[in-house]
Amino acid sequence: MRRASVRVRAALGATVVVALALVAAGFFVVATLRGGLADTARLNAENAARGTAAQIADVPDTEIAQVDGLDGDEPAQVVDADGKVLGASDPLKGRGPMADFARADRPDDDAGDAGDAEGADADADADDAADTDDGDSSDSAAAGGGAGGRAEVDTDSETRTLTFPVDDDGEVTYDKEDVVGTQEFSVAAVQGRTMDGTPVTVYSGASLGAQQEAVSTVTRSMLFGLPVLLLVVAGVTWLVTRRALRPVEGIRQEMSAITASTDLTRRVPEPDARDEVARLARTTNETLAALEASVERQRRFVADASHELRSPIASLRTQLEVAAAHPELLDLDEAVEDTVRLQTLAADLLLLARLDAGERPAEGRVALDALVQEHVAQRVADPHPVRVGALESGEVRGSAGQLSRVLANLLDNAQRHATSQVSVAVRREGDGLALSVQDDGEGVPEGERERIFERFVRLDAARSRDEGGAGLGLAIARDVAERHGGSLRVEGPTGDGARFVLRLPLADG
Repeated sequence: MRRASVRVRAALGATVVVALALVAAGFFVVATLRGGLADTARLNAENAARGTAAQIADVPDTEIAQVDGLDGDEPAQVVDADGKVLGASDPLKGRGPMADFARADRPDDDAGDAGDAEGADADADADDAADTDDGDSSDSAAAGGGAGGRAEVDTDSETRTLTFPVDDDGEVTYDKEDVVGTQEFSVAAVQGRTMDGTPVTVYSGASLGAQQEAVSTVTRSMLFGLPVLLLVVAGVTWLVTRRALRPVEGIRQEMSAITASTDLTRRVPEPDARDEVARLARTTNETLAALEASVERQRRFVADASHELRSPIASLRTQLEVAAAHPELLDLDEAVEDTVRLQTLAADLLLLARLDAGERPAEGRVALDALVQEHVAQRVADPHPVRVGALESGEVRGSAGQLSRVLANLLDNAQRHATSQVSVAVRREGDGLALSVQDDGEGVPEGERERIFERFVRLDAARSRDEGGAGLGLAIARDVAERHGGSLRVEGPTGDGARFVLRLPLADG
């Protein structure tokens, strides 16, 4: 099965994320809405129960049924401690107690006797107080809640959710012909006392229908709106991703065309924006430019190598053909010289090929001062003497053979361009060593100091093959230096000779 495209994956991913976020937000909104409406209904029930209890405190037991709090359509009851309904709203008239929670406390027998005694004493005290002071009615009310007094209402309440049968209008009814379903009500119970001192519990309910209807409406809206919103998110994500990836498709098409045509001079289009795609395009063009330069360098290398190999091979062939026809005319020394030159060039080409392939130098420790002394001692046939300067001790890590080749190439180059002498020295520079080889020739012009390290490059003054190699010595020396983590460059003012400095880091420990 083919893997989906980036646009499809992006659209699906965005849709899934938005869907999860919306579902979580929907649950939160519904829960918050349900809780808020439930709190409102509970508060309305408590306020209604407290208002009814406050009214009951001003009427005797026989007039409880006429209080304003019991004339509505919401379920409401007043129940005494024995469970007797003293008053109820229209839907609950003639029915038993709606609930048995938060019932007015009914004292046990002993407590009841004690309570009656205390009540009698309180009434007696109240009568005595009334006889002695007719104007002090507040004392008699506080003493026992007798006639003309106001009973206290307990502000604490308990609320529960009860279910009642309802009709089409959502009003409580027990008429079987009118009942169409059930409805939850938030019912609050508040303790109070009548004007006669009877402890009662006032029940008052508030419908939760509005809450349930609002929650149902919001839920339906979310269920219908969620798929539409997800389709919009998926479509927008698809279009945005398609627009964002359009430059990438252009880059892909151009790269495909470059691959098919092998024309490395072509470049991919770069968007005007400064985003990741634009950076990708610029990096791709930089890669193409580097690849083009590498291929061009490789082409020149092959052409120059072929040219350099052709000369000694042609010369050697000519000498062999002449020797075959006229053995007495064979110049053996020149044939040997051409063979050595051919062998040296082949060795240089092989080393460059290994360096280009990423061959890492052997892990070893090389003392540059000892390396210099060994080389100078072996170069007895050089046309110019080699003067050895300061040789500070120190070791570098790398291949002794390759570093020896670098020193030999530098000394050969200095011998070809020196006027009278060549000098070599090794000095410490910070955490590295600097090996310098200097001649007293004309030096290297500023504009040519990087070009001379290119392969098969020889300055005009050194173009004659009779004076030297094929222009690979310095290129090999710099490549080896860089493979060892160092550098090789030309320093010093022009006209004072050429001073080549090889810098390498010291070996650890």
